[in-house]
Formats: sequence, structure tokens, C-alpha cells
Amino acid sequence: MSVSTSPRKGAGPSAPKDEEQRLRELGYQPVLARRMGGFGNFAISFSVISILSGCMTLYGFGMSTGGPAVMLWGWAGVGLFVLCVGMALAEVTSAYPTSGALYYMADRLGGRKWGWYTGWLNLLGLLGAIAGIDYGAALFTGALMKIQWGFTPTPGKTMIIFVCILLLHAVINLFGVRLVSILNSVSVWWHLVGVAVIVSVLAIVPAHHQSPSFVFTEFVNDTGWHNPLYVAAIGLLLAQYTFCGYDASAHLSEETSNASVSAARGIVRAIWVSWVAGFVLLAGLTFAIQDYVGTQNSATGVPPAQILIDALGTSGATAMLVIVIAAQLFCGNAEVAAASRMVFAFSRDNALPGSSLWRKVSARTQTPVPAVWLSVVVAGVLALPSLYSATAYGAVTAINVIGITPAYAIPIFLKLRAGGRFQRGPWHLGRWSKPVGWIAVVWVAIVTVLFLLPQSSPVTIGSMNYASVALVVVLVLATVWWFVARSSYGTPSAYGNAREQAEIEEGII
Repeated sequence: MSVSTSPRKGAGPSAPKDEEQRLRELGYQPVLARRMGGFGNFAISFSVISILSGCMTLYGFGMSTGGPAVMLWGWAGVGLFVLCVGMALAEVTSAYPTSGALYYMADRLGGRKWGWYTGWLNLLGLLGAIAGIDYGAALFTGALMKIQWGFTPTPGKTMIIFVCILLLHAVINLFGVRLVSILNSVSVWWHLVGVAVIVSVLAIVPAHHQSPSFVFTEFVNDTGWHNPLYVAAIGLLLAQYTFCGYDASAHLSEETSNASVSAARGIVRAIWVSWVAGFVLLAGLTFAIQDYVGTQNSATGVPPAQILIDALGTSGATAMLVIVIAAQLFCGNAEVAAASRMVFAFSRDNALPGSSLWRKVSARTQTPVPAVWLSVVVAGVLALPSLYSATAYGAVTAINVIGITPAYAIPIFLKLRAGGRFQRGPWHLGRWSKPVGWIAVVWVAIVTVLFLLPQSSPVTIGSMNYASVALVVVLVLATVWWFVARSSYGTPSAYGNAREQAEIEEGII
């Protein structure tokens, strides 16, 4: 496949000042600091995908919903389809490199209502991702403390750890995008080297390994459902949840040099690098399982921790868990950055209650401070059901998927519908644009339905999939608020209107 990254005819050189002009042409006065390079932009999406977060935190879920066969082959298949989604989305990102990203694209290609609902879905997914990532980090931190000091990771104690992690990520994000970019760059190497170390140690140290037939063909069903196809479909959540968040590159485009190309490349590179490294990690963990049932029922509450303990002993497991937890912390920090930019951009167009507050930007750090705090507070609220329900974490991760994944497909669908009216950017798919785009749209439709379905049987108040409830709530809220805010909501056609300029300047604090 040939992907063009050359400027369109009549376009100027790809330089930061041209991106500032492009942003004005799209309707916005630059107020964020453009201090992130191409590698940093790739790094934020790679950090948000975070195979050491998604693969590890949902590994126990995967062990029960299809087992090794679904985890490994599901990862390979889902990764391929997600790459199609990412390439199609990257093409639209190249044309519209703004912090609003998905909803701005939908607004431009389909109209105000398309943009409105896309934005609310995107926001639900991003906030659900913060909750899922940081709660996962809290679970692993509790497991580490259990190994080291006999700590008992009750739901209440895990929630306290979770809140502390949220506060840490809020504070880090208040220092500005340069620090976030540096941490994301470190995160890339931490993830890649960390996966190599964990897999190598698990391959060398244990005296016993599972057979290839077990790793690639063993099917396990502990869901209570009897249809193996249904169980395998639900088991795809592990991979699809991990392959979320690559729109972070688009949300940080107003802070990226040469964003029309760098943000598009960042999305695609983050997906394929994660695809390869994630398969290696899942295979390494699964080969090293010593006791399948014992791993599922681990006293640590985290099956991968039990795999490490059984294979490497307490000291070795502790060292590996430190690698994993640090990676998860990098991931959560990157997700807070992406979500807060979405809050800022959506408020800039008057789409949220209290928009005048959430769009304010610090004059010192050029960071949307109130948006950062709103992001972590809402994420904390989304994770509260974990205090009462053992299956709530799976629902939180499903909220992430069913919120953000449809939001990826909407601008892709609208681009396909627009046909020749879509003015592509310097990064595009050429003749592959339509087939890749339709594959992406169909895949998203399938997984959105899958992850609204019940994950375990019988379905009770404690075991139901609350993702469907969250989706209905956010759509109802978005519809009600539409009738309140529709007169003030809207993306500008071109920057320069005196009223718009005054409102933007009011947001500088």
C-alpha cells in the first residue's frame, strides 16, 4: 500500500508556523504551546494504548472468556482491524489537525449534530479510559503490596490507591505539555524494553512451560454462557480495550509541530508497534502459566502477578511488577493529557455545561488546568461501582470501548459519504482510502454491539454490563443538553471574528 505524505499542490512547507496558520483557517486562534515533535506525538498514543496496561489488567478476564486461544488469535485479528480503523482515522486527522479531533471532523463533514454526538461519545470513552487505566494500576499496586508486605487489597483500599494515582496524574499534567511529552518519550522505551525483559525472563527462568498447542488452541469458558462463539466474541474485549486511545495523537495536534503529518503518522505507528509487541507479551505470559486455575484465583487479585510469582518467585515477580506498574502510570498520565484536551476543545465550542470554566488555559504553562481536574474527577466517579461489584472493572473498560470506538468510525463514515467533497490532507491512503474506510466502519459497528452484551451468566445486578447503562445515560444527557446549548454550540468557520477572539482571550488565566 502506498501512503502519501507529500504536501498538496499549493501547500507551503511543513513548518510549525504553517500549522498555526492552518489552525486559524480551521477556525481557532492558537493558545496551546506547540512544543511536541513527531516522536512525542507517536509516543502519547503508544503510551495510551499501553500493552503493559491493557494486556495485563484484562488478562484475567481473557483467561475466563475463551482462554489462551482467544487471547492470542483474538489479539492478532483485532489488531489487524484496528490498524484499518487507525489508518482511516489518520487520513481524516491529517485534514483536520485540531484538539477537538473526532467531533470537529464529524462537525465539518456531517454537520453540527454529528459533531455534537461524536464529541459526547469521544468524551465518555476518554474519561472511561482514565478510569480503566488508573484503576488497573491501582490493582497491580495492591498486588505488589500484597507480595511485599502482606497487604490485603480490598475494594476500599484499592479505591484509595486509585484516587492517589489520579491526583498524581492531575498534578503532572498541570506542569505543561513539554513534561508530558518527555514522559511519553520515556514511556515508549520503558514499554518496549519492559516487554523484552519480562518475556525473556519468563522464557529462561521457569523449568516448566506450557505447550504451543495449549497456548494457541486451548479454549476456556468460565462465563456461564454455553455458546462458544458468543464467549469468544466477548473475549475480544481484552484486545479491543487495549487498542483504544490512539486518537490521543489527534487531540495533541495543536501542540505538535507539523501536525498534519506527524499526528497521522503517530496514530498508525502506535497501533502497529503495539500490535507486534502485545502479541509477544501475551504469548510470553501464557507459555509461563504454571497452574491455570490457581492463577485465575490468585490471592493477589491479579492473575499476571500470580504467573510471575509461580514462575519467578517473590523477588522476581516484584521486579517485573515494578516494570508493569510504571508503564501503567505512564499510560494513565498520557490519557489524562488527551482527555483534558478533548474537554478543553469541546468547551471552546460551548458544548459542555460550564464551558466558560473548562476552556480556560493557564497563561504560565499554556495548559487547560480546569479541564485536567474535571477529567480526573469524572474518571474517579466512573470507577466508584468497583466498590460494590466484582465485575464493575470489566464494565468500566467496556465503557471505554463503546464510547470511544464508535466515535472513531463516525468521521470515517462521514468522509466516505462526502466522497469528492472531502479535501484530504498531506497524509492519505490514496486509492486504498475507500476499502480501508469501509472495513473500519463495519468492524466498529460489530464490536460496539458486542461490548454492550452481558459478559457473564446469570445476569444479576452485580454481574450485569453497566456499559450499556453508561451509553444510554450519556446519550440522554447529550440530547437534553443539545436543546439547552444548541444556540451557542458550534465550530467556527474561520478565525478572525471579533466575538470569538474575545471569548478565547477570556479563557486565558
